[in-house]
Amino acid sequence: MPAQIHVRGSVSIPESELSWRFSRSSGPGGQHVNTSATAAELSFDVANSPSLPEPLRARALERLSGRLVRGVLMIRAEEYRSQQRNRDAARTRLATILGEATAPPPKKRIPKKVPRGINERRLENKKRRSSVKRQRNARWD
Repeated sequence: MPAQIHVRGSVSIPESELSWRFSRSSGPGGQHVNTSATAAELSFDVANSPSLPEPLRARALERLSGRLVRGVLMIRAEEYRSQQRNRDAARTRLATILGEATAPPPKKRIPKKVPRGINERRLENKKRRSSVKRQRNARWD
């Protein structure tokens, strides 16, 4: 069991900041699924986490605003039959989500000028099409 979850660069989240809840998984199954609490629900308080630096926390709060409930990120994993594998899946998902949310913004695109040759070819094609259509319209006498 890892002691910390790596997010980005030197930023890691200690296991002590995560809170877990376990419940029965939904869906079909045999005798095992109806009696054991294998679904793992992970809660991480993004707004009050001391391990996230302030700029990363602000970026994560802004980008995850639709997923947060009072600043808390909830992740539910129930795809496996064992509780430990679901815990690992939730940890991995948390690292992925926070890594993407704290990524620096992409570089701004610098628009380039359209090359003259491309513009001339486009205009030449337009003239050609226009002349073809004009010739179709000519009356036969």
